[in-house]
Amino acid sequence: MDERIEDDDVGDLRVTVTNNPPHRKTQSYSVQVGIPPTQKRNASRKHSLDEARITKNRDRFYNDSSDDELYPYGNVAGVPVSRVGSVGSTGERPEYVDDLFEGHSSDSSGELRRTSLPEFVASGGGNGIFRVPVRAPMHPGRPPGLELRPHPLRETQVGGFLRTIACTETQLWAGHESGLRFWNFSDVYAPGCGFGGKAKRGDEESAPFYESGPTVPTICLVVDAGNRLIWTGHKDGKVRSWKMDQPLDRKPFREGLTWHAHRGPVLSMVMSSYGDLWTGGEGGVIKIWPWETIEKSFSLTVEERHMAALLVERSYIDLKSQVTINGVCSISSSDVKYLLSDNARAKMWSAGQQSFALWDARTRELLKVFNVDGQIENRVDFSSSQDSSLEDEMKIKFVSTSKKEKSQGSSFLQRSRNALMGAAEAVRRVAAKGTFGEEKRTEALVMTVDGIIWTGCSNGLIAQWDGNGNRLQDFHHHSSAVQCFCTFGARIWVGYASGTVQVFDLEGKLLGGWVAHSSPVIKMAVGAGYVFTLANHGGIRGWSIKSPSPIDNILRSELASKELQYKKLENVKILTGTWNVGQGRASHDSLISWLGSAATDVGIVVVGLQEVEMGAGFLAMSAAKETVGLEGSSIGQWWLDTIGKILDEGSTFERVGSRQLAGLLIAVWVRKRLRPHIGDVVAAAVPCGFGRAIGNKGAVGLRMRVYDRIICFVNCHLAAHLDAVNRRNADFDHIYRTMTFNRSNTAAVGVLSANQVLRAANSVGAQSEDGRPELSEADMVVFLGDFNYRLHGISYDEARDFVSQRCFDWLRERDQLRAEMKAGKVFQGMREGIIRFPPTYKFERHQAGLGGYDSSEKKRIPAWCDRILYRDSRSASVSECNLGCPVVSSIFQYEACMDVTDSDHKPVRCKYCVDIAHVDESIKRQEFGEILGSNETIKSMLEELYDVPETTVSTNNIILQNQDTSILRITNKSMKDKAMFEIMCLGQSTVNDDGQASEHRPISSLGFPRWLEVTPASGIIRPGQVAEVSVHHEEFHALEEFVDGVPQNWWCEDTRDKEVILFVNVRGSCTVDRKCHKIRVRHCFLSNTLHIDSRFSDSRRFQVNNLHRADIRHLRSSSDGADDQRYLNSP
Repeated sequence: MDERIEDDDVGDLRVTVTNNPPHRKTQSYSVQVGIPPTQKRNASRKHSLDEARITKNRDRFYNDSSDDELYPYGNVAGVPVSRVGSVGSTGERPEYVDDLFEGHSSDSSGELRRTSLPEFVASGGGNGIFRVPVRAPMHPGRPPGLELRPHPLRETQVGGFLRTIACTETQLWAGHESGLRFWNFSDVYAPGCGFGGKAKRGDEESAPFYESGPTVPTICLVVDAGNRLIWTGHKDGKVRSWKMDQPLDRKPFREGLTWHAHRGPVLSMVMSSYGDLWTGGEGGVIKIWPWETIEKSFSLTVEERHMAALLVERSYIDLKSQVTINGVCSISSSDVKYLLSDNARAKMWSAGQQSFALWDARTRELLKVFNVDGQIENRVDFSSSQDSSLEDEMKIKFVSTSKKEKSQGSSFLQRSRNALMGAAEAVRRVAAKGTFGEEKRTEALVMTVDGIIWTGCSNGLIAQWDGNGNRLQDFHHHSSAVQCFCTFGARIWVGYASGTVQVFDLEGKLLGGWVAHSSPVIKMAVGAGYVFTLANHGGIRGWSIKSPSPIDNILRSELASKELQYKKLENVKILTGTWNVGQGRASHDSLISWLGSAATDVGIVVVGLQEVEMGAGFLAMSAAKETVGLEGSSIGQWWLDTIGKILDEGSTFERVGSRQLAGLLIAVWVRKRLRPHIGDVVAAAVPCGFGRAIGNKGAVGLRMRVYDRIICFVNCHLAAHLDAVNRRNADFDHIYRTMTFNRSNTAAVGVLSANQVLRAANSVGAQSEDGRPELSEADMVVFLGDFNYRLHGISYDEARDFVSQRCFDWLRERDQLRAEMKAGKVFQGMREGIIRFPPTYKFERHQAGLGGYDSSEKKRIPAWCDRILYRDSRSASVSECNLGCPVVSSIFQYEACMDVTDSDHKPVRCKYCVDIAHVDESIKRQEFGEILGSNETIKSMLEELYDVPETTVSTNNIILQNQDTSILRITNKSMKDKAMFEIMCLGQSTVNDDGQASEHRPISSLGFPRWLEVTPASGIIRPGQVAEVSVHHEEFHALEEFVDGVPQNWWCEDTRDKEVILFVNVRGSCTVDRKCHKIRVRHCFLSNTLHIDSRFSDSRRFQVNNLHRADIRHLRSSSDGADDQRYLNSP
């Protein structure tokens, strides 16, 4: 017998017994593997096919098979066994072995330990798309990330998804669908509250944060460092302000100044270099809210505070109205989704999806309109009427088609089908119109420190533009849509819809990239030495601004060595059941026998049904409904409701997802105590019938996260008939490669709207970043269903005779599925428990016992059509459950319910005991912080983040009058590092008659006063070179006042002398520290007596004459640098 095993099964057939047998509770109803101690191997058996009922114990303990000896050199319940129950042995097993097989050992928790069933393992599992996904304590393909907010389960985020983030000097702010929250950078390594703590669901492992009171959804968010405020734009059209300095008392913080800005949602928002707040809305509307009005509203007394919102609300400037002449608008009427402030040149960019507009930030004049290809557009007038015609077109098509069919006297079914197909055709046509030019749709834009504008498109194209809107060059390093940008120093970060992040230098050279999240990266922000990425699922990770760098490898190694500190092990029992119901309905007793009696000790129940409803009319209607995103049927709902009652749905179990495709139905129920750890349930369907279009054959699937591990369940109905083996193999391959799980955050599981179907056409496909199908990336995959594989090379009478004698080992040798799996042609690498139950097909309905096999003229040969297979994380037969092999499963029950007679198939069930290893992100985050603080090598390498090149400025004091221009020279004295500079205005004040300046008041977002032009306000200085900055006084005595968007009057600015404090912030090319130069700029009117205090009179670098400007020139002598650095400081 040993020789036969070697010939048949070396490398292909492996039977595993887990080193750590699964646990069960003492009240478990499941039956264990083995024979009672008093029963011998060759106990007598009945051979009659006419027995009325096959007991469950008999079904489970057939003493037939050569596979019983396939417990090679493993152990049972921790006790080594060299050979257990060899075929041909007539003696009793040792008593202690019988005890072990009966599960009489127990662990410290009081649960009985038990053995697992032997398994058949298919060939081909280690190759290509069937290779087990790589897992490790630390992701090998990306830098270690700081899990500020670990990926929350989608079901916990309904109504509260994070949608945008921004960083201040000390905080990370996030806007979500019901308010705001912020994290202090001092708390980023702190532990979360854990499950059962005070945080709401989804935030149990998040770093501590503070949250606002409820609001409508937040769409955009802007940091105003000057006023120490956060400005937010919302779905209700309002703009709200929030103080950065909130009390840390855990009470929800409240909004400040609020006003109604747009009729529709506020889609975009930015602060200009002059402190004005620009907002973009639907239909091309752009409004400006002058900082003077905002400042005035803040100065109101408590009694006048109620007037603040009205004061600001009526002060807006409507740019679209200003550029509309005789009903023709010079800018696009598409939604203004993106606004960008070019502070270096005092310009503003507004963008829709297909065009851009360039504005002067100071005068608010339109400078240029151009499209995504860089072509100038003098007049643009896009009508929005096309968009509103979608619903009308669908209604017209639906109604006209219905009337036409009715007049022809067609059947109701035919009319309904044609009407649905007509509606689907209308949707597809409108979708085709809407997607014209979609590959060039603008999705993000940003300006780097060198003054270059970067834009990202929906096809992954990245374009560079100069400050005048001229297209410079393109890059295309990724096929997925660009979603967001982030820039810091000499690097730019790009986030894609695939979840990938790429890092470029300013010339566009790719420095590195990795998969940052499992869903699109929708926003990025820089703070505290990290680039924080927000994923569409709501998770936030922080990446070192130096990544990719050698620090990554050190940190990865250190964190991996601490796996035992943050690894957690869980155990879940899963019941899976499949049944081809043959368009019938089950009795209550049948469902109790199949599911109810087996679900008492499991945490998850998965049910797959086939042929719930069939027939040409139903299949045609189902196909039509699928084209417009509809699914399900009344009979399918009956099955869900009935099974739910059997499982005590609502009290004990909760249904978390279902999906129906024609006659295929899959559903999952979860025990309530496990519900907090299970979520992200998404559905999929793949038709395989009639040219891969109809769901009479095919598959439906559900994917979910269980303790942060991905498990997929796929219910299949493959091609029928004895000789259709290749078609069945092809159906499986098609299903495995193309099954795509819906990623919608808003759709119910398995139910998509027509709009979501249209969006899905342009979404990420069924393959992961490395081209592998989605099923390949799951930690565990379970296939169940009517696979339709038959017995070959055997007659009907021979098969019945073998069944009567319980000779299932001989029948298994004739099993098509086993042969194809062994040859590596189907279900590659998947595992199945050794079959010890009679063939489940085909039976006469309502006829009990094995005598119920098909006795019609066709006399279909009995076969194991109904099967359940799985694949976990193991790449070898026996593997320990750890973070490198996170899901290890074993089968402890695999049987058919032979007493159920409601269909021509018998229901089959399989129980799994699944060990799951996952990460406690809260503990891991603490370990992350401790390593950064204690590892000397990392600390030494991080010191580079604080090395700021030495720079000097040519003067600390400037006086301007008569539209003077003064040149400020900034010298980089370092001979190896670039210096990045940015000039901001700390505040403005008036000069008193005695020549002393009053208190400086900051302008919004540290902007400049309107009489001052600083060009360029940011830039890069190469080693040993000098940058020249023009500081110019611009005549601006009169200000225009707007009320409800209409200019009302002009009022004169006071003619007192003004003074501002400029800060020249200098950083290295990739440093978090900075050094600041303080420059005083005074504007003196000619009519006023010139009073200069001692600080000005002492300065030797004071200039009032117009000078010609050179952008960059080499350092020739020390006289280009500043001698006096009394105002040089570092925060």
